[in-house]
Amino acid sequence: MNVEQRVKKIVSEHLGVLEEEVHPDSHLQDDLNSDPLSMADLVVSLEDEFKIEIPPTEAQAFKTVEDIINYIADILGEV
Repeated sequence: MNVEQRVKKIVSEHLGVLEEEVHPDSHLQDDLNSDPLSMADLVVSLEDEFKIEIPPTEAQAFKTVEDIINYIADILGEV
């Protein structure tokens, strides 16, 4: 499973939407109905899944699923 698939799975689980509804261009708040609490939980799960630390300033910059995918892929050195 690549970074995109893993991120989509986690986003789906935490935001209560079907994985098929999660696309890279999906806006976390407008399309997937995230709120600050669900985003905090999501970030913790992403950190656990990928064994990384996401600073709060970076997490606040996440607007779309693609933002998360690109950030994690950059940290992990994957393209």
